[in-house]
Amino acid sequence: MESYYILVLLAGILVAFVLLVLIATDHFFKEQIPSDVDQPAKLRLYHCLYTLVEILAKNLNHLGIIKEHTLIRLITGGLPAWQDSQLFIKDLHFDGVPMRIYLPREPSASKRRGVIFIHGGCGIFGSIRSYERICRYIARKSDSVVLSLGYHLAPEYRYPAQTLECLSATVHFLKTADTYGVDPARIIVCGDSVGGTFATSVCQELVHRTDIPKIRAQVLIYPFLQALNFNLPSDQKNAAVPFLFRERAVHFILKYLNKDCSLKEPILAGSHVPGSINLKYSKWISPDLIPDEFKLGYKPPLPTVFLPQVHEEVQELFEPRVSPLLAEDAVVCGLPDTCIVTCEHDVLRDDGLLYKKRLEDNNVHVTWHHVENGFHAAVGFFGYGIFSFPSSNTIINHAVDFIKGY
Repeated sequence: MESYYILVLLAGILVAFVLLVLIATDHFFKEQIPSDVDQPAKLRLYHCLYTLVEILAKNLNHLGIIKEHTLIRLITGGLPAWQDSQLFIKDLHFDGVPMRIYLPREPSASKRRGVIFIHGGCGIFGSIRSYERICRYIARKSDSVVLSLGYHLAPEYRYPAQTLECLSATVHFLKTADTYGVDPARIIVCGDSVGGTFATSVCQELVHRTDIPKIRAQVLIYPFLQALNFNLPSDQKNAAVPFLFRERAVHFILKYLNKDCSLKEPILAGSHVPGSINLKYSKWISPDLIPDEFKLGYKPPLPTVFLPQVHEEVQELFEPRVSPLLAEDAVVCGLPDTCIVTCEHDVLRDDGLLYKKRLEDNNVHVTWHHVENGFHAAVGFFGYGIFSFPSSNTIINHAVDFIKGY
Protein backbone atom coordinates (compact mmCIF):
# COMPACT_ATOMS: atom_id res chain seq x y z
CA MET A 1 0.00 0.00 0.00
CA GLU A 2 2.86 2.36 0.84
CA SER A 3 4.39 1.84 -2.60
CA TYR A 4 1.05 2.78 -4.16
CA TYR A 5 1.00 6.14 -2.33
CA ILE A 6 4.61 6.77 -3.26
CA LEU A 7 3.79 6.13 -6.92
CA VAL A 8 0.78 8.49 -6.72
CA LEU A 9 2.98 11.16 -5.11
CA LEU A 10 5.69 10.78 -7.76
CA ALA A 11 3.06 10.88 -10.51
CA GLY A 12 1.63 14.06 -9.00
CA ILE A 13 5.07 15.68 -8.84
CA LEU A 14 5.73 14.67 -12.47
CA VAL A 15 2.40 16.10 -13.66
CA ALA A 16 3.03 19.33 -11.74
CA PHE A 17 6.51 19.60 -13.26
CA VAL A 18 5.17 19.01 -16.79
CA LEU A 19 2.51 21.69 -16.22
CA LEU A 20 5.15 24.13 -15.02
CA VAL A 21 7.29 23.41 -18.09
CA LEU A 22 4.28 23.92 -20.39
CA ILE A 23 3.44 27.23 -18.70
CA ALA A 24 7.05 28.39 -18.94
CA THR A 25 7.26 27.24 -22.58
CA ASP A 26 4.14 29.22 -23.42
CA HIS A 27 5.74 32.18 -21.66
CA PHE A 28 8.92 31.59 -23.71
CA PHE A 29 7.16 32.04 -27.05
CA LYS A 30 4.93 34.94 -25.99
CA GLU A 31 7.67 36.96 -24.27
CA GLN A 32 8.42 40.24 -26.01
CA ILE A 33 12.20 40.56 -26.08
CA PRO A 34 13.60 43.66 -27.85
CA SER A 35 15.52 42.70 -30.98
CA ASP A 36 18.35 45.10 -30.12
CA VAL A 37 18.92 43.80 -26.58
CA ASP A 38 22.12 41.87 -25.88
CA GLN A 39 21.77 38.27 -27.17
CA PRO A 40 17.94 38.20 -27.22
CA ALA A 41 17.61 34.41 -27.64
CA LYS A 42 19.80 33.75 -24.59
CA LEU A 43 17.93 36.36 -22.56
CA ARG A 44 14.61 34.75 -23.55
CA LEU A 45 15.86 31.31 -22.46
CA TYR A 46 17.22 32.57 -19.12
CA HIS A 47 14.04 34.44 -18.33
CA CYS A 48 11.98 31.36 -19.20
CA LEU A 49 14.04 29.37 -16.68
CA TYR A 50 13.66 32.11 -14.07
CA THR A 51 9.89 32.15 -14.66
CA LEU A 52 9.82 28.38 -14.10
CA VAL A 53 11.69 28.84 -10.81
CA GLU A 54 9.37 31.68 -9.78
CA ILE A 55 6.23 29.61 -10.48
CA LEU A 56 7.67 26.63 -8.62
CA ALA A 57 8.65 28.84 -5.66
CA LYS A 58 5.19 30.38 -5.42
CA ASN A 59 3.48 26.97 -5.48
CA LEU A 60 5.80 25.46 -2.89
CA ASN A 61 5.26 28.55 -0.74
CA HIS A 62 1.47 28.06 -0.95
CA LEU A 63 1.91 24.43 0.08
CA GLY A 64 3.95 25.53 3.09
CA ILE A 65 7.02 23.55 1.97
CA ILE A 66 9.48 26.42 1.55
CA LYS A 67 9.33 30.21 1.46
CA GLU A 68 9.24 31.70 -2.03
CA HIS A 69 12.23 33.98 -1.46
CA THR A 70 14.25 31.16 0.15
CA LEU A 71 14.01 28.92 -2.91
CA ILE A 72 14.82 31.77 -5.31
CA ARG A 73 17.88 32.62 -3.18
CA LEU A 74 19.08 29.00 -3.33
CA ILE A 75 18.73 28.74 -7.10
CA THR A 76 20.07 32.20 -8.00
CA GLY A 77 22.84 32.25 -5.41
CA GLY A 78 25.67 31.75 -7.90
CA LEU A 79 28.21 28.98 -8.30
CA PRO A 80 31.39 28.78 -6.19
CA ALA A 81 34.39 30.35 -7.94
CA TRP A 82 37.78 28.69 -8.42
CA GLN A 83 40.70 29.55 -6.18
CA ASP A 84 42.43 32.80 -7.17
CA SER A 85 46.21 32.83 -6.82
CA GLN A 86 46.40 36.61 -7.32
CA LEU A 87 44.23 37.50 -4.34
CA PHE A 88 44.18 36.93 -0.61
CA ILE A 89 40.50 36.42 0.32
CA LYS A 90 39.20 36.45 3.86
CA ASP A 91 35.76 36.50 5.53
CA LEU A 92 35.23 39.14 8.22
CA HIS A 93 32.53 40.71 10.37
CA PHE A 94 32.27 44.47 10.93
CA ASP A 95 29.75 45.41 13.63
CA GLY A 96 27.94 42.11 13.07
CA VAL A 97 27.78 42.50 9.28
CA PRO A 98 29.31 39.65 7.21
CA MET A 99 32.06 40.80 4.82
CA ARG A 100 34.55 39.34 2.42
CA ILE A 101 37.75 41.21 1.68
CA TYR A 102 39.85 40.75 -1.47
CA LEU A 103 43.49 41.90 -1.23
CA PRO A 104 45.94 41.70 -4.16
CA ARG A 105 48.90 39.47 -3.21
CA GLU A 106 51.35 41.54 -5.24
CA PRO A 107 53.17 43.94 -2.87
CA SER A 108 52.38 47.62 -3.33
CA ALA A 109 54.82 50.51 -2.88
CA SER A 110 52.02 52.64 -1.40
CA LYS A 111 48.60 52.21 0.11
CA ARG A 112 45.97 50.98 -2.29
CA ARG A 113 42.54 52.38 -3.01
CA GLY A 114 39.60 50.66 -1.37
CA VAL A 115 36.33 49.66 -3.03
CA ILE A 116 33.23 48.87 -0.97
CA PHE A 117 30.88 46.75 -3.09
CA ILE A 118 27.18 46.55 -2.16
CA HIS A 119 25.30 43.88 -4.08
CA GLY A 120 21.83 44.17 -5.62
CA GLY A 121 18.87 41.84 -5.35
CA CYS A 122 15.95 44.03 -4.20
CA GLY A 123 17.17 43.77 -0.59
CA ILE A 124 15.72 40.25 -0.59
CA PHE A 125 18.13 38.27 -2.79
CA GLY A 126 21.85 38.33 -3.58
CA SER A 127 24.88 37.46 -1.49
CA ILE A 128 28.63 37.75 -1.23
CA ARG A 129 28.93 34.48 -3.17
CA SER A 130 26.69 35.58 -6.02
CA TYR A 131 28.95 38.62 -6.59
CA GLU A 132 32.22 36.78 -5.99
CA ARG A 133 33.41 36.94 -9.61
CA ILE A 134 32.67 40.66 -9.90
CA CYS A 135 34.55 41.56 -6.72
CA ARG A 136 37.56 39.42 -7.64
CA TYR A 137 37.69 41.02 -11.09
CA ILE A 138 37.53 44.56 -9.70
CA ALA A 139 40.29 43.77 -7.19
CA ARG A 140 42.60 42.28 -9.85
CA LYS A 141 41.97 44.74 -12.69
CA SER A 142 42.03 47.92 -10.62
CA ASP A 143 44.67 46.73 -8.12
CA SER A 144 42.31 47.64 -5.28
CA VAL A 145 41.33 46.19 -1.94
CA VAL A 146 37.68 45.25 -2.37
CA LEU A 147 35.27 44.81 0.51
CA SER A 148 32.04 42.97 -0.34
CA LEU A 149 29.18 43.63 2.09
CA GLY A 150 26.92 40.75 3.02
CA TYR A 151 24.17 42.79 4.64
CA HIS A 152 21.28 40.81 6.11
CA LEU A 153 18.28 40.40 3.83
CA ALA A 154 14.59 41.19 4.10
CA PRO A 155 12.08 39.97 5.12
CA GLU A 156 14.01 38.30 7.96
CA TYR A 157 15.69 41.63 8.72
CA ARG A 158 13.26 44.50 8.28
CA TYR A 159 13.89 47.83 6.61
CA PRO A 160 15.99 49.93 7.22
CA ALA A 161 18.37 47.24 8.57
CA GLN A 162 20.04 46.85 5.16
CA THR A 163 20.92 50.54 4.73
CA LEU A 164 22.01 50.87 8.36
CA GLU A 165 24.29 47.82 8.09
CA CYS A 166 25.88 49.18 4.90
CA LEU A 167 26.39 52.53 6.61
CA SER A 168 27.88 50.97 9.74
CA ALA A 169 30.24 48.76 7.74
CA THR A 170 31.35 51.68 5.54
CA VAL A 171 32.12 53.85 8.58
CA HIS A 172 34.07 50.99 10.17
CA PHE A 173 36.13 50.48 7.01
CA LEU A 174 36.84 54.21 6.71
CA LYS A 175 38.14 54.20 10.28
CA THR A 176 40.23 51.01 9.93
CA ALA A 177 41.40 51.32 6.30
CA ASP A 178 45.07 51.50 7.31
CA THR A 179 44.79 47.98 8.76
CA TYR A 180 44.19 46.61 5.26
CA GLY A 181 46.77 48.70 3.47
CA VAL A 182 44.12 51.08 2.14
CA ASP A 183 44.44 54.84 1.80
CA PRO A 184 41.34 56.17 3.64
CA ALA A 185 41.24 59.14 1.26
CA ARG A 186 40.80 56.79 -1.74
CA ILE A 187 37.74 54.74 -0.82
CA ILE A 188 35.00 54.27 -3.43
CA VAL A 189 31.49 52.92 -2.81
CA CYS A 190 29.96 50.82 -5.58
CA GLY A 191 26.60 49.11 -5.97
CA ASP A 192 24.19 47.72 -8.54
CA SER A 193 20.36 47.98 -8.54
CA VAL A 194 19.26 48.25 -4.89
CA GLY A 195 22.96 48.04 -4.02
CA GLY A 196 23.16 51.34 -5.90
CA THR A 197 20.33 52.62 -3.70
CA PHE A 198 22.24 51.64 -0.56
CA ALA A 199 25.50 53.10 -1.93
CA THR A 200 23.74 56.39 -2.72
CA SER A 201 22.11 56.47 0.71
CA VAL A 202 25.42 55.78 2.47
CA CYS A 203 27.15 58.61 0.59
CA GLN A 204 24.28 60.99 1.34
CA GLU A 205 24.27 60.15 5.06
CA LEU A 206 28.03 60.70 5.31
CA VAL A 207 28.06 64.10 3.54
CA HIS A 208 28.12 66.15 6.74
CA ARG A 209 30.26 63.80 8.84
CA THR A 210 33.53 65.45 9.85
CA ASP A 211 34.87 62.75 12.18
CA ILE A 212 35.80 60.30 9.39
CA PRO A 213 37.49 60.49 5.97
CA LYS A 214 35.31 61.48 3.02
CA ILE A 215 34.15 58.94 0.44
CA ARG A 216 36.23 59.66 -2.68
CA ALA A 217 33.71 58.51 -5.32
CA GLN A 218 30.62 56.39 -5.92
CA VAL A 219 29.73 53.96 -8.73
CA LEU A 220 26.02 53.40 -9.34
CA ILE A 221 25.08 50.59 -11.75
CA TYR A 222 21.45 50.86 -12.90
CA PRO A 223 20.38 52.09 -9.45
CA PHE A 224 16.84 52.28 -8.05
CA LEU A 225 16.48 55.89 -6.87
CA GLN A 226 12.83 56.85 -6.50
CA ALA A 227 9.42 55.31 -5.75
CA LEU A 228 7.15 58.22 -6.65
CA ASN A 229 6.73 57.80 -10.39
CA PHE A 230 6.52 54.42 -12.12
CA ASN A 231 5.27 55.95 -15.38
CA LEU A 232 8.46 57.50 -16.70
CA PRO A 233 9.46 56.84 -20.33
CA SER A 234 11.71 53.92 -19.37
CA ASP A 235 8.86 52.38 -17.34
CA GLN A 236 6.61 52.45 -20.42
CA LYS A 237 9.23 51.23 -22.85
CA ASN A 238 10.63 48.43 -20.69
CA ALA A 239 7.54 47.45 -18.68
CA ALA A 240 7.79 43.81 -19.80
CA VAL A 241 11.54 43.48 -20.48
CA PRO A 242 13.40 40.91 -18.34
CA PHE A 243 14.51 40.69 -15.71
CA LEU A 244 12.93 43.59 -13.87
CA PHE A 245 9.38 44.05 -15.14
CA ARG A 246 7.67 47.26 -14.08
CA GLU A 247 5.15 45.31 -11.99
CA ARG A 248 7.86 43.07 -10.58
CA ALA A 249 9.84 46.12 -9.43
CA VAL A 250 6.95 47.42 -7.31
CA HIS A 251 6.14 43.91 -6.06
CA PHE A 252 9.70 43.49 -4.76
CA ILE A 253 9.74 46.98 -3.19
CA LEU A 254 6.61 46.09 -1.23
CA LYS A 255 8.09 42.72 -0.22
CA TYR A 256 11.29 44.44 0.87
CA LEU A 257 9.35 46.91 3.02
CA ASN A 258 7.12 44.12 4.38
CA LYS A 259 3.99 45.73 2.92
CA ASP A 260 0.79 44.27 1.50
CA CYS A 261 1.50 43.42 -2.16
CA SER A 262 -2.13 44.23 -3.04
CA LEU A 263 -0.98 47.87 -2.95
CA LYS A 264 0.97 47.28 -6.17
CA GLU A 265 -1.68 48.50 -8.65
CA PRO A 266 -2.45 51.87 -6.99
CA ILE A 267 1.28 52.51 -6.58
CA LEU A 268 1.91 51.71 -10.24
CA ALA A 269 -0.83 54.21 -11.10
CA GLY A 270 0.70 56.85 -8.80
CA SER A 271 -2.26 56.95 -6.42
CA HIS A 272 0.06 56.87 -3.41
CA VAL A 273 1.43 60.36 -4.10
CA PRO A 274 -0.58 63.44 -3.04
CA GLY A 275 -0.65 66.43 -5.36
CA SER A 276 1.44 68.54 -2.96
CA ILE A 277 4.29 66.01 -3.02
CA ASN A 278 4.09 65.62 -6.80
CA LEU A 279 4.32 69.40 -7.12
CA LYS A 280 7.21 69.66 -4.65
CA TYR A 281 9.35 67.01 -6.36
CA SER A 282 8.41 67.68 -9.99
CA LYS A 283 11.60 69.77 -10.21
CA TRP A 284 13.56 66.53 -9.71
CA ILE A 285 11.28 63.72 -10.90
CA SER A 286 9.43 64.38 -14.15
CA PRO A 287 9.38 63.07 -17.73
CA ASP A 288 10.11 66.67 -18.77
CA LEU A 289 13.63 66.28 -17.35
CA ILE A 290 14.40 63.23 -19.52
CA PRO A 291 16.30 64.04 -22.76
CA ASP A 292 14.11 63.83 -25.88
CA GLU A 293 16.09 60.95 -27.40
CA PHE A 294 14.90 58.75 -24.53
CA LYS A 295 11.22 59.68 -24.93
CA LEU A 296 10.42 58.23 -28.36
CA GLY A 297 6.89 56.83 -28.28
CA TYR A 298 6.24 58.05 -24.74
CA LYS A 299 2.62 58.77 -23.84
CA PRO A 300 1.89 60.76 -20.67
CA PRO A 301 -0.31 58.70 -18.34
CA LEU A 302 -3.88 59.70 -17.59
CA PRO A 303 -4.47 61.61 -14.33
CA THR A 304 -4.93 59.33 -11.35
CA VAL A 305 -6.98 59.60 -8.17
CA PHE A 306 -5.03 60.09 -4.94
CA LEU A 307 -5.79 57.41 -2.33
CA PRO A 308 -4.93 58.66 1.18
CA GLN A 309 -5.11 55.16 2.70
CA VAL A 310 -2.48 53.89 0.28
CA HIS A 311 -0.27 56.91 0.99
CA GLU A 312 -0.47 56.22 4.73
CA GLU A 313 0.54 52.58 4.22
CA VAL A 314 3.72 53.36 2.25
CA GLN A 315 5.27 56.37 3.97
CA GLU A 316 8.72 54.74 3.66
CA LEU A 317 8.65 55.29 -0.11
CA PHE A 318 9.12 59.02 0.50
CA GLU A 319 12.23 58.61 2.65
CA PRO A 320 15.63 59.30 1.01
CA ARG A 321 16.82 55.86 2.16
CA VAL A 322 14.32 54.35 -0.30
CA SER A 323 14.15 57.26 -2.75
CA PRO A 324 17.57 59.00 -2.73
CA LEU A 325 16.40 61.34 -5.50
CA LEU A 326 14.37 63.13 -2.81
CA ALA A 327 17.44 64.23 -0.84
CA GLU A 328 17.73 67.99 -0.46
CA ASP A 329 20.22 70.04 -2.49
CA ALA A 330 22.19 70.77 0.68
CA VAL A 331 23.06 67.06 0.75
CA VAL A 332 23.39 66.42 -2.98
CA CYS A 333 25.87 69.28 -3.50
CA GLY A 334 28.28 67.61 -1.06
CA LEU A 335 28.36 64.21 -2.77
CA PRO A 336 31.59 62.75 -4.21
CA ASP A 337 32.48 62.23 -7.86
CA THR A 338 29.99 59.80 -9.36
CA CYS A 339 29.91 57.19 -12.11
CA ILE A 340 26.42 56.21 -13.27
CA VAL A 341 25.83 53.28 -15.63
CA THR A 342 22.39 53.04 -17.23
CA CYS A 343 20.98 50.41 -19.60
CA GLU A 344 18.59 51.12 -22.42
CA HIS A 345 16.39 48.08 -21.77
CA ASP A 346 15.80 48.74 -18.08
CA VAL A 347 12.80 50.22 -16.25
CA LEU A 348 15.28 52.01 -13.95
CA ARG A 349 17.08 53.77 -16.82
CA ASP A 350 15.38 57.10 -16.12
CA ASP A 351 16.20 56.99 -12.40
CA GLY A 352 19.85 57.13 -13.42
CA LEU A 353 19.23 59.91 -15.94
CA LEU A 354 17.35 62.01 -13.38
CA TYR A 355 20.05 61.56 -10.75
CA LYS A 356 22.74 62.44 -13.27
CA LYS A 357 20.96 65.75 -13.92
CA ARG A 358 20.52 66.45 -10.20
CA LEU A 359 24.17 65.85 -9.49
CA GLU A 360 25.32 67.99 -12.40
CA ASP A 361 22.92 70.77 -11.38
CA ASN A 362 24.65 70.69 -7.99
CA ASN A 363 28.15 70.82 -9.53
CA VAL A 364 29.03 67.22 -8.72
CA HIS A 365 31.33 65.65 -11.31
CA VAL A 366 29.52 62.84 -13.14
CA THR A 367 30.86 60.18 -15.49
CA TRP A 368 27.94 58.59 -17.34
CA HIS A 369 27.93 55.42 -19.42
CA HIS A 370 24.84 54.25 -21.29
CA VAL A 371 24.82 50.63 -22.46
CA GLU A 372 22.56 50.57 -25.51
CA ASN A 373 21.99 46.81 -25.50
CA GLY A 374 22.08 46.38 -21.73
CA PHE A 375 19.27 45.15 -19.47
CA HIS A 376 18.60 45.05 -15.75
CA ALA A 377 20.51 42.35 -13.83
CA ALA A 378 23.07 41.93 -16.63
CA VAL A 379 25.99 42.02 -14.18
CA GLY A 380 24.56 38.99 -12.40
CA PHE A 381 25.85 36.89 -15.31
CA PHE A 382 29.37 38.33 -15.21
CA GLY A 383 32.23 35.85 -15.16
CA TYR A 384 30.38 32.78 -16.41
CA GLY A 385 32.08 32.51 -19.81
CA ILE A 386 29.73 31.51 -22.64
CA PHE A 387 26.80 31.75 -20.23
CA SER A 388 27.46 35.45 -19.69
CA PHE A 389 26.54 38.45 -21.87
CA PRO A 390 28.90 40.93 -23.58
CA SER A 391 26.96 43.74 -21.89
CA SER A 392 27.84 42.23 -18.50
CA ASN A 393 31.52 42.74 -19.29
CA THR A 394 30.89 46.22 -20.71
CA ILE A 395 29.18 47.40 -17.52
CA ILE A 396 31.80 46.03 -15.14
CA ASN A 397 34.66 47.36 -17.27
CA HIS A 398 33.09 50.84 -17.21
CA ALA A 399 33.10 50.60 -13.41
CA VAL A 400 36.71 49.36 -13.31
CA ASP A 401 37.95 52.10 -15.66
CA PHE A 402 36.31 54.74 -13.48
CA ILE A 403 37.74 53.21 -10.28
CA LYS A 404 41.27 53.18 -11.75
CA GLY A 405 41.05 56.96 -12.13
CA TYR A 406 41.09 57.38 -8.35
